[in-house]
Amino acid sequence: MSFPKGFLWGGAVAANQCEGAWLEDGKQPNVTDILVGISSRDPGIKWDPETEKYEMCLDPNKKYLSHEGIDAYHRYKEDLKLMAGMGFNCFRTSFAWGRIFPNGDEDTPNEAGLAFYDDVIDTMLELGMEPVITLSHYETPLHLVTEYGGWSNPKMIKFWNNYCRAVFTRYKGKVKYWLTFNEVNNLLKNPLVAGGVLTIDHPADPSDPIGSTTEKDKWQAYYNLLVANAETVKTAKELDPDAKVGIMMTASSVATYPYNCDPDNVMGALDAQRMSNFYFADPNCLGIIPGYVKRVWREHDCEPVMTEEGMQLIKDYPVEFISFSYYRSGTYDKEVANGSDTGGLTGRSNPYLTGCSPEPWCWPIDPKGIRYVLNTYYDRYHLPMFIVENGIGLDENLDENGKIDDPFRMEYVEDHLKYVHEAILDGCDVMGYLYWGPIDVVSAGTGEMRKRYGFVYVDRFNDGHGTLERKIKNSYYRYKEIIESNGEILL
Repeated sequence: MSFPKGFLWGGAVAANQCEGAWLEDGKQPNVTDILVGISSRDPGIKWDPETEKYEMCLDPNKKYLSHEGIDAYHRYKEDLKLMAGMGFNCFRTSFAWGRIFPNGDEDTPNEAGLAFYDDVIDTMLELGMEPVITLSHYETPLHLVTEYGGWSNPKMIKFWNNYCRAVFTRYKGKVKYWLTFNEVNNLLKNPLVAGGVLTIDHPADPSDPIGSTTEKDKWQAYYNLLVANAETVKTAKELDPDAKVGIMMTASSVATYPYNCDPDNVMGALDAQRMSNFYFADPNCLGIIPGYVKRVWREHDCEPVMTEEGMQLIKDYPVEFISFSYYRSGTYDKEVANGSDTGGLTGRSNPYLTGCSPEPWCWPIDPKGIRYVLNTYYDRYHLPMFIVENGIGLDENLDENGKIDDPFRMEYVEDHLKYVHEAILDGCDVMGYLYWGPIDVVSAGTGEMRKRYGFVYVDRFNDGHGTLERKIKNSYYRYKEIIESNGEILL
């Protein structure tokens, strides 16, 4: 009754949240470098009416913690040893696209960037951890956005494929698992971050770059990203046939429940699942653009420009597995305004859920939801599934003895893992479980250090001060026990 033999246990981080060194060794800015958290609608760029272009213009009154992160660029060996100390056989991180191709449109890569990732990958392998690499974790080079408009421009497909070819060639035989675009289904609600999309030709409101992005540009980016994803699978098969390419989705929105059995709420929940999740997963997994997407195009006059060649690529090269994040569930109620945050879709509070993450985030805790997501995906796509993000952020600091006792975190992890196991018993093909994030990193959503996910504490705070010293929390030892038993101690 343990987890399957060969189950992948580990954790996950992103380059833009931990590495720092944002302009070191030739790296140039990416889209997350100009934001204090991806939830911000005030990116550090401004419209120059003379050049009719957006230019980077960071606010001197803001603290961009991601620029230094937790200094993993210089401390990654120490950090990876801490991860291996929990018994990880797998570790997920991302390549900062702008370290390898600083502006994104160069013909040849930056050797300093590749040399850095050479050592990161080799260190993982020496420590017995399988690398899982996200090719772009909200890390589109800023130059590609301000110069070309990002993924609404079909030229991006060529730039992307150039990047993929460089890393697939370099890491052939070393990296088996590649994820394309992190939480790509966030495109419609956060086009700048998830798709690097910006309307650069006479935006409606130059003071609001995100709000000015047109629906036409978003849907053109959608199509271009689908083609690029298929190209990635094709390129990987050509250059490294043993490697596998997966999509990466934020799947909390799959667990959107109708608030009651009102047929309008049942249909509304289905529509929410489709237009926040399946609209990307269907073409990437099944090779088709679904009819409900085409209906949106017809009714809102926003059909993208597509080619027969591109559509054939989408059909011929679906992904080989689905990876996803899951943090929380939500409800759909036609009587309540439905929104979203970085955890997932929001609506009326679910009266059947009694737990939530502590203030100020208050995300509902629904471990059964991860079983629902796994079964929904598997019934729909019949592909292997990889949980590459699940975790809880807490506002915590060292006690008078210099330690952190965090049983709440372990209760969260254990409850979710029990329902992962239930899904496996249901017949779902689950590859592994990667906790987000096993070491404290800068929060993606809010750009702060206060929201701490880690089994390892990092001494850094919202105002930027701190020694960056790493300290093990009590949860570190419990997760180690779970891994050593292949989950059997939970069952």
